[in-house]
Amino acid sequence: MTSDLLQIAIDAALMAGEKVMEIYRNGDFSQYQKDDLSPVTSADIAANQVIMEQLQQLTPNIPVISEESELQTLSQRGDWQRYWLLDPIDGTGEFIAGSGDFAVNIALVVDGWPYLGVIHAPSHQNTYFAEKGYGCFKRDASGVENQIRVADYDGERPLNMAVSRRQALNNVTQYLFANVSFVNIPFGSCSLKSCLIAEGIADFYIRTGPTGEWDTGASQIILEEAGGTILDSEFNPLSYNKRESLMNPDFIAMGNQQIPWQDIVKPYRCQRDY
Repeated sequence: MTSDLLQIAIDAALMAGEKVMEIYRNGDFSQYQKDDLSPVTSADIAANQVIMEQLQQLTPNIPVISEESELQTLSQRGDWQRYWLLDPIDGTGEFIAGSGDFAVNIALVVDGWPYLGVIHAPSHQNTYFAEKGYGCFKRDASGVENQIRVADYDGERPLNMAVSRRQALNNVTQYLFANVSFVNIPFGSCSLKSCLIAEGIADFYIRTGPTGEWDTGASQIILEEAGGTILDSEFNPLSYNKRESLMNPDFIAMGNQQIPWQDIVKPYRCQRDY
């Protein structure tokens, strides 16, 4: 059973996904480059508008932070008890490349930590969602919902590592201890790699390079409710809305917490505020 706020987030993500797929199928979109050199398209903007309109209509008293909207200063937003945190399209590069590995991300942050989250992959027609204390679920293309959990681990099999389709493999394997046995699972967006971990297909994912809090908000609660977590590259918790910048440090998305992760991944100094 979903709460009213989680249902609002699911519905908004599905509506945004429909808009994104309409643009994706006809291929008629504009592409730009932000000041940080990351790509953005007219589909990102359209999806953002759909979500913003829904949230402002249905939850007018809850403020919103979105990757595609102007960011207020920390002095303006720092005392928010709760707020929506959006990435209208996570994996814009995958959208442009036509791989289908992109997602709509919506999280509700309460008292400084993600409380509920939705990750909707419109091309794959999968929706992942979670709310604190109620578990993590996946709805597939046929509408069937099942609770999902991170993979069991017997200490014997190789670990399954989700990796980027577009990043040099050495960028992440350099942070593994030499004796680690692993298998690569190439996939697209940051949040969808976390979903692979939540449903037990992958065990972990190392992210180097710039991301924002909107990239991890929904993933954070989805992974936690599935039995995993996300920590920075020094094995410290991430933070939400605590700094002027919302850029994340490098981080590690991890599955089964019985795995001795600090014997798998070498802690390394975080890069912050890219």
